[in-house]
Amino acid sequence: MSSGTIKVIVAEIKYESPTVKSFKLIAANGSSLPGFSGGSHLTTYIQSEFGLIERHYSLTNDPDTKEYYKIAIRRSDQSKGGSIFWHDHIKVGDQLEISYPRNHFSLSFKAKHHVFIAAGIGITPFLAMSAELKKKGKSFELHYAAPTKELCAFYSYLSSTYPEEANFYFSKEGRRMTTDVMKHKPIGTHVYFCGTEAMVREYQEAAKSYGYPEKSIHFELFTPPSSGPKHAFQVKLRQSDQMIDVPEGESLLETLLKHGIPAPHSCKIGGCGSCQVDVLDGEVDHRDLFLSDNERKEINVILTCVSRAKSGCLVLDL
Repeated sequence: MSSGTIKVIVAEIKYESPTVKSFKLIAANGSSLPGFSGGSHLTTYIQSEFGLIERHYSLTNDPDTKEYYKIAIRRSDQSKGGSIFWHDHIKVGDQLEISYPRNHFSLSFKAKHHVFIAAGIGITPFLAMSAELKKKGKSFELHYAAPTKELCAFYSYLSSTYPEEANFYFSKEGRRMTTDVMKHKPIGTHVYFCGTEAMVREYQEAAKSYGYPEKSIHFELFTPPSSGPKHAFQVKLRQSDQMIDVPEGESLLETLLKHGIPAPHSCKIGGCGSCQVDVLDGEVDHRDLFLSDNERKEINVILTCVSRAKSGCLVLDL
């Protein structure tokens, strides 16, 4: 790891639901941890027998707390190693490295009212965001969908801490959350949603249809978009005059980093725009949820973590 990481120790592990565990991390040297704002995430780096496991998790504790960080992870049977390793192998006392907090899902303090909409483990960023708004006396409401009350992580905490703001929807108990929760809100309301790609797309389109301006719509994915096969293609790097093959199944960002190209990046799931690179020639198969339709028409760029060439070769300003 680089000097841009922090060594931490796992101080506490707690079941928040049958499939979700929270992990309390403290600085290995006993110092206080850097501050963060609601909506921030960090990257965790774990050395395993399968190599380095690098994952991004939202910070769930009160942003004013400097003694520890908390993250929550849902165990997924479709995991590529991250959540299963955390659930099955990480124990109290283990040491690992983390990044400094970053925020691509920050609160808008221009908003007069905030509407948080979470599906499943998408609740995690809203825990810190709610704590921040409550302390500041700001107006907000939380809508949280889960299959059942038992599978609803943080249910007891949220229902007791935010009795007026928190609303729960348990699909297996006959109450489903719909996009109607965004209707009939006061002017100046901002909406925020976190969940699967399908959920984010549905709520994003609905918010636009209800008249929310684009700057009032915020979202975060917890999985990369799935937009078809990852076919092979080529890129030419103008600044270094290199020609690079991007193999089938691998992202352009992964290939650039493997070749030692210092390509910018952060979230790696097409949600933050950090990896945006100018395209000088070629047609892009856009697979992100970050760029608007107008931006895709007006500027020729690619988000290297998820998007690909439609065919042939792309010429990049790298």
